Amino acid sequence: MPSHTPSPQYTVPGLSTDEGAEVIEALKLRLHALNDLALTLKHIHWNVVGPHFIAVHEMLDPQTVAVREMADSAAERISALGGEPQGTPGVLVAERTWDDYSIGRADAIAHLGALDLVYTGIIESHRKAVEQVGSIDPVTEDLLIEHLRGLEQFQWFVRAHLETSSGTLSTGGTATETQAARSAGAKKSAPASKPAAAKRTTKKAVAGKRAR
Repeated sequence: MPSHTPSPQYTVPGLSTDEGAEVIEALKLRLHALNDLALTLKHIHWNVVGPHFIAVHEMLDPQTVAVREMADSAAERISALGGEPQGTPGVLVAERTWDDYSIGRADAIAHLGALDLVYTGIIESHRKAVEQVGSIDPVTEDLLIEHLRGLEQFQWFVRAHLETSSGTLSTGGTATETQAARSAGAKKSAPASKPAAAKRTTKKAVAGKRAR
């Protein structure tokens, strides 16, 4: 769990040190989530197999580069606010509120099913952080909104591989990475059109998925 952030000795003009500490606290997990996402993207990049290998393999590298730049901007904002960004693996593991990505060597579409849930978690938590800092520090708010613009675009790229011709996601209703990977993989290998499949309703997502 994240440790409490003490008030910095100084912060940016216009904020009190207590306000600076609150913004730094919000940014800490965003930094961990972005560093974790960059590592996860590389892990998937190395472990995708199957007929969609090259398309997914090459799609993920630009996302990794962009996410690393997001992490850098979050860390530099923490420093500008008078805080101390922590980027070591030990601190990330000790303070994060989610588990490691759970899929190893697998079909590319299965990985994208799991990655969709990863993006959902980080986007939802980024949006909560935007709400938290919005009334305190519009500069940090703007930074996180800029991150969201990129993260939501990357999730769109992922979801384009998971969307059916009727406009639904093959991973709809899944609550874990393993379930999402299995559902996405099943959709890829299923027959083109089956009346029975078309009549199936999507279950509501199970509550309680851990945000990133």
